Amino acid sequence: MEIKTLHKLEKQAYKKSHAEIARIGFALFFLAAILAYSFATSGGVPNNLFLAIAAVFGGYMAMNIGANDVANNVGPAVGSKALTMGGAIMIAMIFEAAGAFIAGGEVVSTIKGGIIDIKQFGIDTETFVWAMMAALLAAALWLNLATVAGAPVSTTHSIVGGVMGGGMAAAGFGIVDWGTMGAIVSSWIISPLMGGIIAAAFLLAIKKTIIFRDDKIQAAFRWVPIYVSVMAWAFSTYLVIKGLNQVWGQFINSLNGLPLVDFAPQAKPSFFTAAVIGLLIGVLVFWIVKKSIGSNLPQMKNDRASVNALFTIPLIFAAALLSFAHGANDVANAIGPLAAINDAIMSGGITDKAGIPLWVMAVGALGIAIGLGLYGPRLIRTVGGEITELDQMRAYSIAMAAALTVIIASQLGLPVSTTHIAIGGVFGVGFLREWLDESNKIERQIDREKAEIKDDKKMLNALRGELKKLEKKPSKTVDEYQRITELYRLIEEEESSLKKAKKVLKKEKKNLFVKRDMVKKIVTAWVVTVPAAATLSACIFFMIRGIML
Repeated sequence: MEIKTLHKLEKQAYKKSHAEIARIGFALFFLAAILAYSFATSGGVPNNLFLAIAAVFGGYMAMNIGANDVANNVGPAVGSKALTMGGAIMIAMIFEAAGAFIAGGEVVSTIKGGIIDIKQFGIDTETFVWAMMAALLAAALWLNLATVAGAPVSTTHSIVGGVMGGGMAAAGFGIVDWGTMGAIVSSWIISPLMGGIIAAAFLLAIKKTIIFRDDKIQAAFRWVPIYVSVMAWAFSTYLVIKGLNQVWGQFINSLNGLPLVDFAPQAKPSFFTAAVIGLLIGVLVFWIVKKSIGSNLPQMKNDRASVNALFTIPLIFAAALLSFAHGANDVANAIGPLAAINDAIMSGGITDKAGIPLWVMAVGALGIAIGLGLYGPRLIRTVGGEITELDQMRAYSIAMAAALTVIIASQLGLPVSTTHIAIGGVFGVGFLREWLDESNKIERQIDREKAEIKDDKKMLNALRGELKKLEKKPSKTVDEYQRITELYRLIEEEESSLKKAKKVLKKEKKNLFVKRDMVKKIVTAWVVTVPAAATLSACIFFMIRGIML
């Protein structure tokens, strides 16, 4: 029997290692293809070797964005079982790539967030190229480490840290805009707090208006269309503001080509325009959902599962739209520095805005999709189920938090991270569950177990102290010998009691709805992302400079 079990384990290990080798092989093939294409298309350009290597770094960074960051878009939907893992990955791959290609823009900011002053490089394009290469590789390496550790971190903060570290190594501390860095640090607090509060508020509203009602069917008929239409408004507004701002000018120009249409030219959509478009879509969605639920009322059961099922399709749309907007915006984290390097090598100058050749965009878009397909499931599982248990209502609340927080923050000018918002939303619904499910009872039980362990330890130490004193006595009475025997028995019983109390405490801790260890790990990763990426970037820059000089 044992030999059969060992044989099965051996077979599983072989399959796992075989799949891992296949993934690594595919990733290396993608990077090799980038290297070959870059060399083939820039053969007559001076320093084309730097461009080819930078392109590989950009592809590596894009794959790590796909492996780590995209989990925030689809993780809640997978955790709630609104989507299967395979379905989520397919949707995210398609919409991430579409967002990058369609709305990624023709021009990208070369220095993310304006955190360093590129004028301090002067005309030294070589040093600038080294700094950007170091930033790309450092950010990618940090994301890779975070993904292996199962910690979802901000890719924007990773590249910010990389650019900051490379910039400081190249031109000193004065090159960094420390005011901007202060705003980025503030987002570590703002983003998860806003995400958690909004997600908890929506989940509480759903519970109060539907789940806690005796007639859940009628409550769902009344309220679910409202919640879904609010979601449609939020995501439409979010998509216009964050996903279509790069192609908005072209869209307006194409509309002006129609008869009787004359819109004022707009480079980017205003919040009012986006909100009105979102409102019109929200009203349409309201009537569609109302009619759909009305036709299904006779088949619905008066339970939580039936209500949950009503949020499944909206969650699938939310995952797709979040992925599209993410691809449109965060592809710049991979191709921004690459576009800067390409522009510097091709033109011999340094600019804060650079055009994006199609091949550079393809590196970012395909890299994100490939990274997600190969290594995305690990972080998707973490976001979807390892922090707190999710169902469709909770996942809906997290998706709403992601969209609304970005909308609010963009209007208030607050720096936020979509990764921190999404994880903050997961924390928010988890802690709300604890509060609503009277987890304070669990907390009180944990406190009692801790007090019992403390008392057991005190008693055990007292018994051991008494035993030690008696055993040291050179001559003992019969009563003292009997007491020694009794003490051995009592110590054994006390040790057994202590061991049992520790087991109960461990079990009670598992009953908490939010895994505290995961909270600590993720928050620690957030805090160290910028300094870790910056340190890596500075080391890589000095290494490149040492090789070249």
